[in-house]
Amino acid sequence: MSDLPVVIIGAGPIGLAAAAHALERGLQPLIFEAGATAGAAISTWGHIRLFSPWQFNVDAAARRLLEPTGWTSPRGTALPYGSELVADYVAPLAAVPTIAETLHLNTQVIAVTRQGMDKTRTKGRDDQPFLVRVEGPHGVEDHLARAVIDASGTWDQPNPLGQGGLPAHGEAAAARFITHPLPDVTGADRSKFDGKRVMVVGAGHSAANTLLALGQVAKATDDTSIIWAVRGTGSADRLYGGGDLDGLPARGQLGSRLRKLVDDGVVELRTNFTITGFSADEALTVHASDDSIDVDILIPATGFRPDLGILKELRLELDPAVEAPRALGPLIDPEFHSCGTVQAHGAKELAHPDKDFYLVGMKSYGRAPTFLMATGYEQVRSVVAALAGDLAASADVQLDLPETGVCSTDLGGSCDAPAVLAEEETDSCCSTPSLVTIGVPTGTLHGRSNDPDY
Repeated sequence: MSDLPVVIIGAGPIGLAAAAHALERGLQPLIFEAGATAGAAISTWGHIRLFSPWQFNVDAAARRLLEPTGWTSPRGTALPYGSELVADYVAPLAAVPTIAETLHLNTQVIAVTRQGMDKTRTKGRDDQPFLVRVEGPHGVEDHLARAVIDASGTWDQPNPLGQGGLPAHGEAAAARFITHPLPDVTGADRSKFDGKRVMVVGAGHSAANTLLALGQVAKATDDTSIIWAVRGTGSADRLYGGGDLDGLPARGQLGSRLRKLVDDGVVELRTNFTITGFSADEALTVHASDDSIDVDILIPATGFRPDLGILKELRLELDPAVEAPRALGPLIDPEFHSCGTVQAHGAKELAHPDKDFYLVGMKSYGRAPTFLMATGYEQVRSVVAALAGDLAASADVQLDLPETGVCSTDLGGSCDAPAVLAEEETDSCCSTPSLVTIGVPTGTLHGRSNDPDY
């Protein structure tokens, strides 16, 4: 099987980093990206600025691949928008000839299995190549691979809005009133919210970013009203994060500004709000356990979960709680860890019973919101080293985070969401380094919260 490629699912930052490391190791990557461009999921939230400066957003092997092309790294201390992350890093990396010739866009992976074997077959299993079925411009095709790295993220699999991890009654029928996560509230999507009664559901940074943007709309348009619904009970103080005490200035400002919107009455906060159902007619009625509210539009910020359907013929071993690889699950459980307390990990922790198959990036964290992009880069370095037979390098996992690169579990426990900066703020406000989590397929990165209180 040594002459077969390593299939990489997803052409976001983590997937492309995996390809860069594969090329350095003399392995042949074959990349399948469902979107029309590399970093397609990031582009959907391109209007959002990240917490992390450029110095932490570029993988080392990717940098070594880019620099001979004349690419110039952006200023290390600057905080990129999602659109800049794509334009100034992801797109140039995807255009490097050795990457571009292996990249298949508009190509959706629909199944991964072993050639000639379903998951019940054991004898000789490790000696059979993977069969990766895709649907793309040329129809449905099968490809053989020596290994598969799934970096497809979770962006296309949002959590449902109902209780207990289930969709609320009527949720599907109400879809026309529910936006995608992180809409461009003050830009391209503004007409959807001007003069409307808007509900934001969720308690993480993604919800905070959206609420701050809606606050700008409400101040400019008197008849725009905002309801913030969270499932949790008790004091609202924990929703606002560390404020001035936060080691990451941009993140602290996020919570402080949100508190002011609530205190000023611009945002109506509803706690203990568990959605039980929807009624959709001319407007949307949101039913909770002891209340009902009519709104014009609802913005979900309730997090994401991995889509494991394409992997059902593989032998996976997943943590029963967070749906991460079993060895990784206890290290990232959001009830006990923030992204700053997750130890470095690599191929050993990411392995599954099906040899040479790996989940990496945001998808490897399952439902946990503690993923860091820098962690993903170290994951794929270790995984590719293992595939190349360099077990010593694979086992030598390290993650050098800055002292303040620790994401608090405040604001709903989400470490992934980007920073919203006031117009007068500049990059100097974030001279203290920080790291952003990213989960784009997928990948986002996307802002997202997997907060248990939404």
